[in-house]
Amino acid sequence: MSRTADIDTSGFRRCIGTLDAAFGHLQREAPDGPMRDIFRAACVKEFELVLEVGGALLRRRLRDFLASNREADRLTFRDAFRHGAKHGLVSAEACERWLQCRDIRNASAHDYGERFAETALELIPAFVADARALADAVEDTGDG
Repeated sequence: MSRTADIDTSGFRRCIGTLDAAFGHLQREAPDGPMRDIFRAACVKEFELVLEVGGALLRRRLRDFLASNREADRLTFRDAFRHGAKHGLVSAEACERWLQCRDIRNASAHDYGERFAETALELIPAFVADARALADAVEDTGDG
């Protein structure tokens, strides 16, 4: 019996949708448009939130593959995604993209300026797709 049948991804999916919508608005906003900074800030914040929540949900899903819940909970972000790839929850390519996103986030944790925002924004289209795939994988416990 699955130990993760009760994982609710609705909040995670809502964050992904918010990121996708904010990015769409940002793309349509003129470079000097009055809402550009607001949409960019929303993208950066949702990017960070999806990154963190995605890692936490993956750790919960990995409980079915590891000896104990505690072992899964102790996994670092990097190890969680590597285990996720090992167990087919994310592709090897998606795993590398998640790790790249995390590295960018960590390298610029206190740099909320233009450089971090523009780097994160370049990754958003693939990141949204990877996050949706992760939500699907986390929900699929193979019980049905």
